[in-house]
Amino acid sequence: MAKEIERKFLVRGDDYKKGITPVFIRQGFISTDKDRVVRVRIYGDRGFIALKGSGTGISRTEFEYEIPVEDAHELLEEFCKGPIIEKFRYVVNYQGFTWEVDEFMRENSGLVIAEIELTHENEDFLKPPWVSDEVTGDARYYNVNLLSNPFANW
Repeated sequence: MAKEIERKFLVRGDDYKKGITPVFIRQGFISTDKDRVVRVRIYGDRGFIALKGSGTGISRTEFEYEIPVEDAHELLEEFCKGPIIEKFRYVVNYQGFTWEVDEFMRENSGLVIAEIELTHENEDFLKPPWVSDEVTGDARYYNVNLLSNPFANW
């Protein structure tokens, strides 16, 4: 079984951008049920579909598969609910860990979130200086919830 163990943090400043070329992401959701999320994503020129289950703590079941990018475009247009989320992703290596920093666009403009995936829930890591408050347990910051309650409405 595939497990995602992830923590989310707010970001201050823009030092995470130094020397990094971002990748543009468009993503939508076929299912937004809290126990069965189905996400379609175009990451640069590649397509993906992910199925995410409910979880406990910072862990949850996740299966992600690459699909033809043409299929991802069609799924986004024909099957996804609500607005499409657009963001730029910066992948930053810091102290042996990979951080993914998402800079949201459109209705979520101004929101910048850093995520780190861990191998176990109690794994130690050092936060980069541009990482601020942890928002892992705050459902407002879940991508799926940014559809119905975008950052611009906060």
